[in-house]
Amino acid sequence: MKIIIAGAGDVGFHLAEHLVSENQDITLIDTNPEVLEIVGQRLDVLTIEGNAASISALRSAEVERAQLVLAMTTSETTNLVTATLAKRLGANQTIARVNSSDYLTMGQRDIFDDIGVDTLISPASLAAQEIYRLVREATFTDVFEFEDGKFTLVGTTIDADSSLADVRLSQWPSLGEAARDLRPMAILRGKRTIIPKGATVLHPGDHIYFITTPERLAMLTELVGADTREIKRLMIAGGTRLAYETALLLEQDYKVTLIDEDKNSCKRLASMLSNSIIISGDPTNPYLLNEVGLGRADAFLALTPNSERNIIASLSAKNNDVYRTIALVDSREYEHISQGIGVDTLINMKLIAANNVLRYVRKGHVEAITSLHGVDAEVIEYVIERDNHVVRHPLRDLHLPETALIGGVIRGNDTFVPDGDFVLAVNDKVIVFALPEAIAKLEKVFR
Repeated sequence: MKIIIAGAGDVGFHLAEHLVSENQDITLIDTNPEVLEIVGQRLDVLTIEGNAASISALRSAEVERAQLVLAMTTSETTNLVTATLAKRLGANQTIARVNSSDYLTMGQRDIFDDIGVDTLISPASLAAQEIYRLVREATFTDVFEFEDGKFTLVGTTIDADSSLADVRLSQWPSLGEAARDLRPMAILRGKRTIIPKGATVLHPGDHIYFITTPERLAMLTELVGADTREIKRLMIAGGTRLAYETALLLEQDYKVTLIDEDKNSCKRLASMLSNSIIISGDPTNPYLLNEVGLGRADAFLALTPNSERNIIASLSAKNNDVYRTIALVDSREYEHISQGIGVDTLINMKLIAANNVLRYVRKGHVEAITSLHGVDAEVIEYVIERDNHVVRHPLRDLHLPETALIGGVIRGNDTFVPDGDFVLAVNDKVIVFALPEAIAKLEKVFR
């Protein structure tokens, strides 16, 4: 697939890096020659120096041959113009990154669709929604929903005193009602990702991902033996776009205090947020945090632009017995330490945005893609179309890769945790966990 990416910043570079590993034909356009030089040294992509929102740059990239144009610069205007021009010049599909969630309303989407922008994504809005889910289901370190919550994928760590510690998965049925409609999807043991099999034994310290239905989450919490507490008060560090979007989602249901050291930013946020307390000050200063009520907070969200400051502030909050901590990071280097560093959850906006975009690249009808923190794998939601041969065979006969696992099937309003005898039907939505080496084969099965 020929793909043009406008912008070699965090999101654009990560997408290029991911897509090159899948042997896609990538052209990257950016105005900064130094950035392009670094990209050229690290990735096997064609680089073009220029403004992607110009006809000449797009024609140099052979936009008329592009199946997909990803406008991912930090400028909303540049992205919208790039996507519009690319569509008019012959690109098959366009996706533009925007900063404001205002563009994502249905009326606005229709307008942009008319001018050639097929899809809009807002990294801040996507990340804010993920944080909202994590706060709502605070028992778990990871929460991902499929089909408006018909299935939920959650992550949790097995403690030594958990009833699941030292359990062999072949003994799963013996756990009784608690284990019904509950499937282990992946185990993160140190830096190693394990596909759960019958002979797999759960160890204390394992970080395990389960897929289940929302109504069974309480039973899963009891089964795991996780610490539970209702979230009522939250403290947000930082005045970023993500901090604003998150506070806007949370302030109707929780008591939110937001701290930022930029006084002008605080004034702006105070005018935009109606139910949040805004405080001007250094959000990483432990003395200030204690003065403004850190000890009474149930959750601490460190969302400043600096990863290290976010991690340190979150560790300080944890040291003050805050129940749940979430820190924004901007590097993949932090992925594999997310479960051992002491911060409950690390959020990476560019990875969240990239996952949202990747579903337009995958072969087959893909509804959603997500990645799990620290796990080198994907969770993909495929839609079964009419001409797909999988509808005629039970799952055990589909010869799926050993490094892939079907976790759940959504059929209309019904959900299934399927066994080997289950037969898929047209329009079923199938949730599959897959290591990288399984992706190509899965695409052949579900295309």
